[in-house]
Amino acid sequence: SGQAFPAKSIRIIVGPGPDIIARLFGQKFAETWGHQTIVEQRPGGGGTIALEFVAKSPPDGYTLLLSSAAYTVNAVMQPGPYDLIRDFASIALCATSPFIMSAHPSVPAKSVKELISLAKARPGQLVYASSGNGTPPHLAGEMFKTMAKVDILHVPYKFAAPALIDVVSGQVQIMWPIMSMSLPQLRAGKLRGLGVTTRERTQLAPDLPTIAESGLPGYEIIGWNGLIAPAKTPVAVVNRVNAEVNRHLKTAEIQQRLRQSAYDSAGEKNSPEQFADFVRAEIAKFAKLVKDAGAKVD
Repeated sequence: SGQAFPAKSIRIIVGPGPDIIARLFGQKFAETWGHQTIVEQRPGGGGTIALEFVAKSPPDGYTLLLSSAAYTVNAVMQPGPYDLIRDFASIALCATSPFIMSAHPSVPAKSVKELISLAKARPGQLVYASSGNGTPPHLAGEMFKTMAKVDILHVPYKFAAPALIDVVSGQVQIMWPIMSMSLPQLRAGKLRGLGVTTRERTQLAPDLPTIAESGLPGYEIIGWNGLIAPAKTPVAVVNRVNAEVNRHLKTAEIQQRLRQSAYDSAGEKNSPEQFADFVRAEIAKFAKLVKDAGAKVD
């Protein structure tokens, strides 16, 4: 039953992206339940390796996946044998974070509107970097191109870090890095933040406008992390982990630690069903964008 869970250590599998959220909640699970939580990196394949590993694990709550926006993009651009909704039990959203539309300081644009004007004046000349084809920063750029009706070139990298290095050095003009990567560079003046990709402004940088309010209403790309388990995981176990996540999200300590890591905490409405609905809506949004933009995985 859910009450007997957990009787041993839990593993949280992390595919692409930072593992900070897995470690933060893993530490809390260990403190509450008295069993170690092991955070295990299984990067590669844009998340397919981690996804398959968890899908094939016993559905007992002892192997969880730190899910993220990368998986909802992949569901559309590189659909594999495992379905995020059908083959998994959604547990809880843990944290969200905007991507930041960032430009090298040499780019003569101080706002999203100015960048749109610049791109229209110089079609095909502005270049944006991403952490790879079919990653959220790639689709953030595609959504911008489609909605602003501009011609900017995409340069995919294997990972976010080398892409960011080339934007900071001025070899590439624009990027949409996740907040945790972009904030230190913005504060150091090495990048200029033009706008956040979330629908609302973030407490992490309240002076940065949203891209949506800067002339592209409806623009929204959310960075997020949540926990999912293999399908057929007992409801009692799912509910127990969900309750534990939500209990910690309400504490000042976790809220502060999330902010320090450049994440906003997940909202109040955070039942397993609501998290599943959120994931479905994200997949639908990316499916429409990929169709409209004709974005492809090269």
